[in-house]
Amino acid sequence: MKTRAAVLHGPTKTFSVEELELDEPKAGEVLVKMVATGICHSDWHFATGDHPARYPIVPGHEGAGIVEKVGPGVTEVQPGDHVLLTFIPPCGKCRWCLTGLPVLCDRGAGATIGAQLDGTFRLRTKDGQEVGQFAMIGCFSEYTVAPADAIVKIDPDIPLDRACLVSCCVPTGVGAAAKRGEVRAGEVVAVFGLGGVGMNAVQGAALAGASKVIAVDIVPWKLEAAQE
Repeated sequence: MKTRAAVLHGPTKTFSVEELELDEPKAGEVLVKMVATGICHSDWHFATGDHPARYPIVPGHEGAGIVEKVGPGVTEVQPGDHVLLTFIPPCGKCRWCLTGLPVLCDRGAGATIGAQLDGTFRLRTKDGQEVGQFAMIGCFSEYTVAPADAIVKIDPDIPLDRACLVSCCVPTGVGAAAKRGEVRAGEVVAVFGLGGVGMNAVQGAALAGASKVIAVDIVPWKLEAAQE
């Protein structure tokens, strides 16, 4: 099938919107119609070359959409389900997964190559060049094929344009406060920088019971948003 996607052909700071060929989902994979995706600074790192990657590649790892089709063996979701796409599909078998740290799963090492778990690609240009999908999901596309392990079913009543942020900046920020920072009730917390992650760190500290959260930034509207 065909899909339009924002493609990076190198660290040029320029995305090219192109029509690509997208393969059908193989065993253990899911075809998703993307509805919303966030733009994370990690995606921009590929555009600037600050983070090495295999090009061409379709970035995007904060995605939400609706299942169109499932490959053989997939039972967790079915067509019509509303889903999030996560950027490191945990294997559940490596040392990190087995010790409760799936975010460090060994599969993450191949995130910037853009191939699927079997080492092959699902996207191609019109002339047959293979195109990678960042983190095996490549959300800057109308449609994407991803591992079932990267798909999380959600309540259909949740707006997808908000739900997509739960794929990255929400758990990163909340986790920074609640897990890494181990904020406890009554503590005073300072958060420096109010981007997507920082704003959610503010919320994470508040949810953890901090008596005061000090938000630090040089952008006035971000400070106003943090107070909300």
